[in-house]
Amino acid sequence: MFYYVFVVIKFGFAWIDFVLWTIVLYVLSFLPKSWLGKWYSKLFRIWCRGFVRALGVDLRLLHQNKFPLPRQFILIANHPSAFEDIGVPALFDVYSLAKIQVKDWFIVGRISEAAGTLYVERESKDSRSAAAQEILDALKSGKNIALYPEGGCKGRRIFESFRYGAFDISLTSGIPIVPLFLHYEAQETFEWVNPHTLIHKIWHFMGSQNNRANYYVFDAIDPKQFSDKESYNAYVHNLYIQWQAKYLE
Repeated sequence: MFYYVFVVIKFGFAWIDFVLWTIVLYVLSFLPKSWLGKWYSKLFRIWCRGFVRALGVDLRLLHQNKFPLPRQFILIANHPSAFEDIGVPALFDVYSLAKIQVKDWFIVGRISEAAGTLYVERESKDSRSAAAQEILDALKSGKNIALYPEGGCKGRRIFESFRYGAFDISLTSGIPIVPLFLHYEAQETFEWVNPHTLIHKIWHFMGSQNNRANYYVFDAIDPKQFSDKESYNAYVHNLYIQWQAKYLE
């Protein structure tokens, strides 16, 4: 009995904290864009960590890297769930590339836009080209970028191919790729597939009987090892297939 009371109180405080941070960031998002900067992105990361706590997810960063991560990098990850939209920035100082529809999400969209999130209309070649240039400009300014080379949520298993964008940008900029493999122990609960909405998934996360999310980070991959984006892409995709066999099968 006391355990359940403790859990209720714990989640109650977590949600109060999250709601208060949401109000603060939402109000601040109305400031002129020129006033927003690194300080807002830091608050956004705190907000993401608060969101993780409110959802009750046991998010763990598991270092599989033998060497320290570089000061600047392009983070890539598989994309089975909606949770990584907050899980990744909760752990890493990155600016994410998201689908354009995220801008329209209630409250969350405005906060993510103010935090410097980049957007792309995935089915538009012009939009993808514009996003690639925005990413290059962000990298030149010293930012770290997070991308999902599967091109969207493709289910709990690694998609049959990766898109070339991340690898082309890494080759062009000379910035290494840091691969992150995401493993939700309750895979079916966390997986985002139609017709589920974001509200559905939030409810699923909170009701999961296994709340463990394992984020495995590996050594950075130097683009100088590759002469073209095709071989770069194939090499990294094969790594994800190996990690899938190790952690998911």
